[in-house]
Amino acid sequence: MITEQQIEQFIAQAHRYGAARLMLCSSGNLSWRIGDRALVSGTGSWVPALVKEKVSICNIADGTPLNGVKPSMESSFHLGVMRERPDVNVVLHFQSEYATAVACMKNKPANFNVTAEVPVHVGAEIPVIPYLRPGSPELAKAVTEAMRNHNSVLLTNHGQVVCGKDFDQVFERAMFFEMACRIIVQSGGDYSVLTEQEIDDLETYVLGKKTK
Repeated sequence: MITEQQIEQFIAQAHRYGAARLMLCSSGNLSWRIGDRALVSGTGSWVPALVKEKVSICNIADGTPLNGVKPSMESSFHLGVMRERPDVNVVLHFQSEYATAVACMKNKPANFNVTAEVPVHVGAEIPVIPYLRPGSPELAKAVTEAMRNHNSVLLTNHGQVVCGKDFDQVFERAMFFEMACRIIVQSGGDYSVLTEQEIDDLETYVLGKKTK
């Protein structure tokens, strides 16, 4: 059973992400796994000001809404990632300022590893997905497939998606994703990145394992 307390926690986290300007108005969407169900921000909802009436309770296995609230049109990839990744409990689609600017660049960066926080928290490799219509089955398939082995993706002319075990991990990934893109944009393209050896050192001495 989904409790009122869990719904309130989900709403509080949505407001937290909004306060960090990870999305504006109706842009972006959020989901949270609770057992075999997920809370998903509803269609047309403003995540920064999410209310209980706009929180959808969905069956993860088939996406069926269970409380009469239609989930975000991007719920297909939220639930798809959860089905593929039992380690993932939270999925966030956001459109922060600098990361979305990078998503709209003609010549996108091939490497985002401008600081140690990127390979450690966001991922040493960030797949770039070509533009696909928001809410389309093609986009849902592309995001789900890319996130089988990655925790963060960039959506061309659209935004970003990050996933993680809990709200804090997802918040951290989104914020460092945005930070990396801010550095890239504000440097005017004149920036350096960590070498493979430097990233390997981080994986060995900071994480103790390879990052996704």
